[in-house]
Amino acid sequence: MIKQDNSFKVGMTAFGAIFFIFGFATTFIVTLSAPVKAIFGLSETAAQLLSSSFFIAYLVFSIPAGNLIKRIGYKRMVIFGLLLMALGSLLFLPAAKMHIFPVFLIATFILATGVVFLQVSANPYVAALGPDSSASSRLNLTQALNSIATMVAPWIIAIAIYKGLNLPANPDDITAEMGLLAAARVSFPFIIMAIIVVLVAIVLMIIKLPEIEQKKVVEAKKSIWKYPHVILGALAIFFYVGAEVGNAGLLINYLKQIEIDGIKLDYETASKYAAIYWGGAMVGRFFGSFMFSDISMSKKITYALPVLILALVSGSFVTGWDWNIGGIFLGIAVVNFIIMQIGTGRAARTLAVFALVAASLDLITSFGTGQIALWTVISIGLFNSIMFPNIFALAVKGLDSGELSSASGLINTLIFGGAIIPIAMGSVAENFGYTWAFLVPALCYLYIVFYAVKGSQIRRDAV
Repeated sequence: MIKQDNSFKVGMTAFGAIFFIFGFATTFIVTLSAPVKAIFGLSETAAQLLSSSFFIAYLVFSIPAGNLIKRIGYKRMVIFGLLLMALGSLLFLPAAKMHIFPVFLIATFILATGVVFLQVSANPYVAALGPDSSASSRLNLTQALNSIATMVAPWIIAIAIYKGLNLPANPDDITAEMGLLAAARVSFPFIIMAIIVVLVAIVLMIIKLPEIEQKKVVEAKKSIWKYPHVILGALAIFFYVGAEVGNAGLLINYLKQIEIDGIKLDYETASKYAAIYWGGAMVGRFFGSFMFSDISMSKKITYALPVLILALVSGSFVTGWDWNIGGIFLGIAVVNFIIMQIGTGRAARTLAVFALVAASLDLITSFGTGQIALWTVISIGLFNSIMFPNIFALAVKGLDSGELSSASGLINTLIFGGAIIPIAMGSVAENFGYTWAFLVPALCYLYIVFYAVKGSQIRRDAV
């Protein structure tokens, strides 16, 4: 449990900032697979190794991180994670200068290790920072802040890396000089990131945060392996992250194959559309931050209005103030909000509906063309929005504080789905075409439908 004091708001503010930081880092790496493919002349499968080197860190370190929390506490764990992020970010500078892809992978893995330490400690902290009944609401709020960063990251790639570079659509036509220039541009955002996370770590060393009291286990404890909803929830996280990252990892290169009014998109424009994909997660999580609370429906509608304005403005902003695109994004956000009402504020029901819609959108993307395929694949972001926080909240429901860190370690380990599913999608894209690759995440979302309907029910297996 958390020791209640006046630092509740300080804790939520600090962890909101931390969610923003690792949200930016994660999305920047995922979206970076497209420029890396062009810079090094890689196959689609090889380019997805960048995402794999990031998410494999969850497999290696999530459970050890959960155990380490018990020894050093949540606050020290967060500071340690921030410093590791800074180290990994700074390694991108020599990686860019050497222009060697494996060095990019090493830097990515170290950066990801820091993100793992942050995520394993941050999610249970926020979940425990108040009553169980509003845990999903708090997690959706912090995930919304995370998603602001995820929308910014692809936009920065479009501006900082692609703008003015005019990379040829065919990677075989990219010269060594273009590759070196693009690689040099990659390192600058990471240097800025390193400076920011070090500053945040220093601030956390100074301020006082609420503390989570952890029970000391003195005998055979309740094993989380006895709780099917935890195990199945971890598997749901595997498929969710794999689907989200797989869709995003192929998004830019897929959009470059689509013809809009007889013209194919360039790298810069495709990256801006990728920002809208991640912006959908931001908008949907802001909806989720109050839709899963106990406030009245009239207040929920009132709170939804500024979120819809945010959708309009953000969709227009990342596309160079194209208000037509912002208007389409606004319309999709309205549909998302309406569909969310089917869930009636219940985490499991909303998760089932959203996963079913996401699967349908992936299927339409596979068999659609032009504007239809473009907007169906981008709209998936809106329906990804509440999946992670809702799956996490359902998976840890009913656990005590002593079981919480172990469950979080297991759940976060399965985030390494982001290392597996994108590789599978890349392989399908190479052998059968990009459109067929989107059948893979559709299957992932169907498992999540099962978890929401059946697997999330709390029960305990016999010893």
